[in-house]
Amino acid sequence: MRIVSLLPSATEIVCAIGLGEELVGVTHACDWPPEAIGKPVVTSSIHDRPDDSSRGGHRSLAAEVDGGSSPYLLDVAALTAAEPDLILTQDLGRGESGDHRKVTDAARAIGADVAVVALEPTSIEGILNSITTVGAMTEAEDEALELVGSLRERLGAIEALVEARRDSGRRPIRVVGLEWLDPLFAVGRWVPEQIRRAGGWDLLGSDGERSRGTTWDAIAEVDPEMLILMPRGLHLPETVVEWSVASRPSWYRELNAVRRGQVFAVDGSSYFSRPGPRVIDGIELLAEILDPDAFVDVAPLGSWTPITA
Repeated sequence: MRIVSLLPSATEIVCAIGLGEELVGVTHACDWPPEAIGKPVVTSSIHDRPDDSSRGGHRSLAAEVDGGSSPYLLDVAALTAAEPDLILTQDLGRGESGDHRKVTDAARAIGADVAVVALEPTSIEGILNSITTVGAMTEAEDEALELVGSLRERLGAIEALVEARRDSGRRPIRVVGLEWLDPLFAVGRWVPEQIRRAGGWDLLGSDGERSRGTTWDAIAEVDPEMLILMPRGLHLPETVVEWSVASRPSWYRELNAVRRGQVFAVDGSSYFSRPGPRVIDGIELLAEILDPDAFVDVAPLGSWTPITA
């Protein structure tokens, strides 16, 4: 089967169930796993990727992600040249959005037998269901079920230890997760669930919904014990740089989390932005931050860092 993935998360799923060799097209943002690098690219960014000094571009990316606009420009010629049997895409939760229509139109032009499957999970269970959906569409059901089983096993182990810690008297840590830093966005979709399953409780996030704007006053009102910086689409080094230039109020250091030294930056792109297998790595990462005495060396190497300023 010839597969084109128009989602980094779908690319990860396809490779995780052993079909990397069948990928004939990916997006410009597909940087994981290594076997996906070098595949034909059939999209481009809707704007030039900002460098560390281009904060205007970062704001544009935040608006793009959370406003529901298309995350890419489709190269129809490249998609056609890939001759796919299956295209994995998304509809952005808005039915026949513009980019979805463009994909389906291109698929019809390629051939009547080209299948287009839209993946748009908003929860951990939805992400696991996406994996089985891809498996069913690619005749790799057994591999998909095996992957989902292993992910459920890891998730169950985390939750069992979190529950044991609660039974011994440890209460959930009060958290504010920030999905963007300037302007501020509270986390949404599956991320509040990741935090909850890891032993925390997000105070401003919206389960299953797009992330939404917030303010420093709103953060001060809930006064979290921990602040986690997890911008969508940014890896850890980029997050650290973006935080260093983000605007903060004069009273920022009075926040409970800051006074306690409980501000952390994480790799949002790898473990929180993409609804694929690595969301479980993200939960393990959070568990290590939230309860380092119970969860030791379970986070992916180099996936988080404390912020001291």
